[in-house]
Amino acid sequence: MGEQVSVEILIGELPTKTQIHMRAEVIRGNEAGPVVWISGAVHGDELNGVEISRQVSRKLKPAILKGTVIIVPVVNVYGFNQEIRYLPDRRDLNRSFPGSKRGSMASRLANTFINEIVKKCDLGIDLHTASKGRYNLPQLRGDISDPFMSSLARAFSAPIFINGNPPTRSLRHAANKLGVPVVLYEAGEADRMDSASIEIGKVGVLRVLRSLQMLSKAPVSTTEDLLISSSTKWVRAKRSGLLRLNVKTGDFVQKNQKIGVIGDAYGDRVFRVDAPTSGLVISHATKPLLNQGDPIVHIATLD
Repeated sequence: MGEQVSVEILIGELPTKTQIHMRAEVIRGNEAGPVVWISGAVHGDELNGVEISRQVSRKLKPAILKGTVIIVPVVNVYGFNQEIRYLPDRRDLNRSFPGSKRGSMASRLANTFINEIVKKCDLGIDLHTASKGRYNLPQLRGDISDPFMSSLARAFSAPIFINGNPPTRSLRHAANKLGVPVVLYEAGEADRMDSASIEIGKVGVLRVLRSLQMLSKAPVSTTEDLLISSSTKWVRAKRSGLLRLNVKTGDFVQKNQKIGVIGDAYGDRVFRVDAPTSGLVISHATKPLLNQGDPIVHIATLD
């Protein structure tokens, strides 16, 4: 028979001897099937994944589920509680996998997640947002040449799929080396809950589970007109100043199109910013104050 339980996984201890746990919600269906994990807040300030996890959890019951879903709403418990992206040791958890039992705080947490979650699963769904000062169009990332990943991407039906290899030492990279594919969802911004990004993510996750025949409802139909990009380019500020942006995430731009201007704080000089290529804007800066070299918009060239 199926069951639904919460598991507390010990990940460390504070100097005050207070134990820190990572909580996992385990929902085991009445029938056998795939084992899938859903993870949020690998970066501690990424809140959309936490809310998507909560909403998906409320939709799943052992009686309607085939297989097992393991939901970890907050992976980076340290960063989440301190409202920071990284860990107190200033390391990026998503560049610390597969980790080590004897490494840094980030390395130990990564190692625990790999051993306690990833190695027990057939598929992962990892939920992210943009970093501070940026907003991301809802998007999936992975290798579209893999037929299985292609089918999952079409089931999820995010606005665009960014095709490419994962960064070294990321969770997706480490899981793939273990033979566990990962659907990576990026949407919204740090420190904020974005209702549109959350809704697309929740529906997408449930559609993936249905496509795997893990839910009792009939499998969802998949989209054939999936937008795919294998090449993206950041437009960066050539000068410091205040940004006045004419485009936003989700807009299509043409090469050499004016996308904004940068002016100094006193209004003495204004510099035009043009799109270096045609494509879809998948991320834009949300803060107007720029230093030279800061990212302005991220443009995806459509395959």
